[in-house]
Amino acid sequence: MTGRSFPIYRAVSLLKHEIIFITYSNMELACTLVLGLIVVGLLYLFVQRDSARYATMPPGPTPLPLIGNLLQVNGKTPHESFIKMSETYGPVMTVQMGPQRVVVLVGYDAVQEALVQQADVFAGRAASPLFVRISGDFGLFLSNGERWKQLRRFSISTLRDFGMGKRTIEEWIQEEAKHLIEEFRKTKGSLCDPTMILGHAVSNVICSIVFGQRFEYEDKQFVHLISLLNRNIRLVSTTFAQLYTIFPVLMHLMPGLYKKILKNANETKEFTSKMIQKHKETLASDSPRDYIDSFLIRMKQESDNPATEFHFENLISTVLNLFTAGTETTSTTLRYGLLILMKYLHIQEKVQEEIDTVIGRDRAPVMEDRRKMPYTDAVLHEIQRFIDLVPLNILHETTKDTVFRGYSIPAGTVVIPVLHSVLYDKTKWETPDSFNPGHFLDENGFFKMNPAFMPFSAGKRICVGEGLAKMELFLFFSSLLQNFSFRCNEDPMNINLMSTPSSFVKSPQAYKLIAIPR
Repeated sequence: MTGRSFPIYRAVSLLKHEIIFITYSNMELACTLVLGLIVVGLLYLFVQRDSARYATMPPGPTPLPLIGNLLQVNGKTPHESFIKMSETYGPVMTVQMGPQRVVVLVGYDAVQEALVQQADVFAGRAASPLFVRISGDFGLFLSNGERWKQLRRFSISTLRDFGMGKRTIEEWIQEEAKHLIEEFRKTKGSLCDPTMILGHAVSNVICSIVFGQRFEYEDKQFVHLISLLNRNIRLVSTTFAQLYTIFPVLMHLMPGLYKKILKNANETKEFTSKMIQKHKETLASDSPRDYIDSFLIRMKQESDNPATEFHFENLISTVLNLFTAGTETTSTTLRYGLLILMKYLHIQEKVQEEIDTVIGRDRAPVMEDRRKMPYTDAVLHEIQRFIDLVPLNILHETTKDTVFRGYSIPAGTVVIPVLHSVLYDKTKWETPDSFNPGHFLDENGFFKMNPAFMPFSAGKRICVGEGLAKMELFLFFSSLLQNFSFRCNEDPMNINLMSTPSSFVKSPQAYKLIAIPR
């Protein structure tokens, strides 16, 4: 090969390799395109199938990819956003929270029709990824199917028939009311924050029922336990915690909040486990002292049943369910109620007049007194309506495919029955935005129930502790107002009744009061 021919040979060789490279690259590109088309085709078919499945669902705003309608929902007050949407899309609508379709029910008629008239279909409990990661699907509140039915039946029966021990529930509450009154007397008419005092009193009632004992208000372990509970309620009520439910991957990408909640939950579990172990060591099968004893006895009775729902995981989770719900909701209602009565002093004074007439000052209130005290009863119901404690309810889920108001809703669909829209329904309440005990009084001043009173929800998932909560509210409020007048150090007209922003449980803004002995 001559020197002149070499460049020609090299050029031809390089060209050959370039052609081979280009051909290979084209093949790779072609394969990528084909693969991409296959993926797009499969996605299209999936979307088409998914769209066909959801085509006859209720109407709703057009969702954006991935985030759905999140930009249209105020994370601090989502119930207000849903009510605003319902003005356009109606009382039954579909809202996409991230990648998940959710059916939202607004107004008394829609909520009542679903939860009461179609109770079985809407009795499912939607699984929150955050709560499932913490406690699994054990316990009463997050379970479904046979587990939920058995635990609910057992819990209602045990709470209703609590006469098995040395004291009844009413006696536990009456005793705790005495301690509560004494705590307020210790303030000697000075300004105090009622949060912890009321929290300890209410928690001691559920502790008496579940653990068989009360704790001194200064007990360090007890104070720490209540603090853990309060912190976790605040944490799970934040907007970011709700995003965990919508995008569970955030628990892995940004685990800070999740770790705080988990740490607090694990500490309460550890306390509960120790209490259960003490009960095991002193259990008398023929003489149950409290809820834990009753559950342990049932565990023994069903020890040979491999499918039993009465086992340790369900025991500890149910006890924590009862302890959490039995402490936070009622104590917040009491705290909010005192704030309302300080703003409307004429209502507080009228309640005290009825207490003086029916009960007097020489004996403690009993539940039998309530039927003779229609105004006090009306005030307590109006407090629960007005404060709107859990505006979105706890998430429900359809148990099977159903048709609701002409719309098809698939099984497993998350449902939000907006309780705020029921408690503030303009067609059911004369002045829904105002505090008005007259909502529960007839023209003769007798107590009357309003069917739209649903602070405990409705249907098969109605709160198991409804009876206990009503008993506590009456006995605690009556005892407190029998012994004290409550005032603040500012003009009552300036008292702010707005709640703190929350996507789960509402609470009043921090305040201090003066308990003046009567």
